[in-house]
Amino acid sequence: MGQKKPKVLMFGWEFPPFNSGGLGVACHGLTEALIQENVDITFVLPRKFGDPNMPEVKFVFADKNPVKIYSVDSMLQEYVTVTSYNNAIKFVKSTVYGSTLFEEVKRYAIQAKTIAMSEEFDIIHAHDWLSIPAGLIAKEATGKPLIVHIHATEFDRSGGQGVDQRVYDVEREGMEKADAVIAVSNLTKSILVTKYGIPESKIEVIHNGVNEIIGGNVDINLTALKEEYKLVLFVGRLTIQKGPDIFLKVAREVLAHYEKVIFIVAGSGDMKEQLINEAASLGISDRVIFTGFMRDESLRKLFSSADLFVMPSVSEPFGITALESLISGTPVLVSKQSGASEVVIHSLKTDYWDVNEMTNQIVSVLSNDSLQQTLKENGYMEVQGLRWTKSARKTKDVYKKVMNNSLE
Repeated sequence: MGQKKPKVLMFGWEFPPFNSGGLGVACHGLTEALIQENVDITFVLPRKFGDPNMPEVKFVFADKNPVKIYSVDSMLQEYVTVTSYNNAIKFVKSTVYGSTLFEEVKRYAIQAKTIAMSEEFDIIHAHDWLSIPAGLIAKEATGKPLIVHIHATEFDRSGGQGVDQRVYDVEREGMEKADAVIAVSNLTKSILVTKYGIPESKIEVIHNGVNEIIGGNVDINLTALKEEYKLVLFVGRLTIQKGPDIFLKVAREVLAHYEKVIFIVAGSGDMKEQLINEAASLGISDRVIFTGFMRDESLRKLFSSADLFVMPSVSEPFGITALESLISGTPVLVSKQSGASEVVIHSLKTDYWDVNEMTNQIVSVLSNDSLQQTLKENGYMEVQGLRWTKSARKTKDVYKKVMNNSLE
């Protein structure tokens, strides 16, 4: 292959600023870093449809990097989870668009074929199950090699409450037919091997990264709060996978030992109303702030203002938010059931179900300024080596390997 510049047709489902979670953040960070590594990328993604306040899809870096942008009209509002697959689109009038998420995925894949046939590229890269059918059709239409990038499996999204067989079948078929599979952690690789029967030799573990972030503005008067309270932060989709209910249980226990604490829950999801009611029933509603979904400057301000970030995920393939917290100068407590725990050494770690130990760890940080400062400094230094550039270089190596194999 020599020094040929790889040309990649990349299929994704969301991309900032039109993202609802970590999948879009990962796609942005990796794509931007790959461009810096001299990889030519054409990124295909669905476009938000019917929102008068939303402009035509533009990548954040579209004007300064050689990325072509394709937008496939989509009625989808967010990267939905297992509980809302069949009701993802609530206001469909036209028969042109699918009435369920699965029909949308199928329609996206059909349009992807036309795009693939009109583009010049060496390799196909599909992110997660929503983009797998598009990747498979592109591979079938062009004969080009396919890489499937798994950011989360159906076992993660379901939180152990039972997988959707349809999603599982898409994931398994995609990985079986792919020329290579990228997993975001060893934890995810283990699931792919044991639950999907994918050979270990076919899977490359490439951890996610993080970019430097700067603070911004947020509606909450954080300065006033910090004068009187310590701030403990949760960021993530409000779904069973992320453990927001565990966060509230821990909050009640922490308040029994350390009174001057405010717990901030940043995110949206199917558990929102349940969590608000639970905070009230636990008697801590006056110490819990639900901010809703936050992004960009507002989210960065939350990270930099918090005294501790807690990620109590039941099953977390990686957890980019942990890195975002560390690079913002805020120490983290992550569940051992997360991919991030594999790469962040200078952090606190507990099992997601161990409410008592999680409580003890949080109280220790809040009551010990020296411990908090040590975790903050060491965590910040450590995360400097966990940049997207490192992830991109490993991904480019996978590209080269697959392209070489396709020529043999």
